[in-house]
Amino acid sequence: MIVAHKRFLVKIPDSLPLDAAAPLLCAGITVYSPMKQHGMLLGEAGRRLGVVGLGGLGHVAVKFGKAFGLHVTVISTSPGKEREARENLKADDFVLSTDDKQMQAMARSLDYVIDTVSAQHSLGPILELLKVNGKLVLVAAPDKPVELPSFPLIFGKRTVSGSMTGGMKETQEMMDLCGEHNITCDIELVSTDGINGALARLARNDVRYRFVVDIAGNGSRL
Repeated sequence: MIVAHKRFLVKIPDSLPLDAAAPLLCAGITVYSPMKQHGMLLGEAGRRLGVVGLGGLGHVAVKFGKAFGLHVTVISTSPGKEREARENLKADDFVLSTDDKQMQAMARSLDYVIDTVSAQHSLGPILELLKVNGKLVLVAAPDKPVELPSFPLIFGKRTVSGSMTGGMKETQEMMDLCGEHNITCDIELVSTDGINGALARLARNDVRYRFVVDIAGNGSRL
């Protein structure tokens, strides 16, 4: 028998499949908390969100942004992600961050940016995408310091902050909203026999977007 205090439990809405809802307890709250903190979920008409990186965190940020009426732009180094962003996640725009012309065309067009990239990179080009007083939130953890040029920061009166996760109350709030808007994580179910293969794919960055182990071995909900 497993016993846990109720203050440490989160109820998953009946409308959500448990396997695809489970990663919301990590990826979901990681992006939801700063979006709430910085007023991104107020549904103000015309507000624009940029999501840097389309991985386990990024694809959930796109879903939250669309659910709350934001104009969402995906910013990625991978041109192959454009179809996924536009067709499957219904992002409004896609920008290839290695294309200077595309980046310049988007300059000073975003109100918010959520940076989900865990690799070392410069925040300068991303800051240039923000309007005056725009907000950039880091939710990933690169193993080396990111580059933060001062000019795009001070000339645009922009703000850079970080966020890690949220508390139990906020997590339940996030989960309830996911139930209302039918938001889940995109996952791949793997059997216990397939864990080594999944780890090998993880090393190759070949994941879409979370692996969930099917302990029962029959595809049933966890």
